[in-house]
Amino acid sequence: MIVKNAKFEISAENLSQCPDFSLPEIALLGRSNVGKSSFINGLTNNNKLAKTSNKPGKTRLINFFNFDGKYIIADLPGYGFAQVSREMQNKWQKNLEEYLLKRAPLKLLVQFIDSRHEIQKNDWIMREWIEYNNLNSIVIATKIDLTPKSKILSKLNQLKKELKTEVYPFSTKDSRYNDNIIKYFESL
Repeated sequence: MIVKNAKFEISAENLSQCPDFSLPEIALLGRSNVGKSSFINGLTNNNKLAKTSNKPGKTRLINFFNFDGKYIIADLPGYGFAQVSREMQNKWQKNLEEYLLKRAPLKLLVQFIDSRHEIQKNDWIMREWIEYNNLNSIVIATKIDLTPKSKILSKLNQLKKELKTEVYPFSTKDSRYNDNIIKYFESL
């Protein structure tokens, strides 16, 4: 499956600035630099659609992308390390919680976990928050190409067991994982 026509729509700081697209929405959650923007670029085969950076904390707004007029992907600021003030981090948290809990078209949260490492403390905190609020979610295991091929299946099974949700592998270097993810998104 190929995303033929993806485009950036708009950025918003908080829920009141989020437009109504009349499409199902999918929100991307994850630590800073886990690969959310690279994920958007990988699914669309367009390395310039979502801005990427090696510096954590570059995404500071909710960035909306339209995928073939079928659904909207909302790229959210990363949680965890970012070189901004505590006050700014608290403001982001308040704005994101409001968006995640009150956004009517939001159908799915996608939590990104770096497959190269053990699940981090802030990933566990986010997972518990998602479960506590009973929100529909899946996990994307990023950078799966950096896991030895003989260990990919066991890593995915481990994540699925620990996080108690569906886990999809993803790699910016190997597009074979894209089809299952796109099919799932289009089924919403």
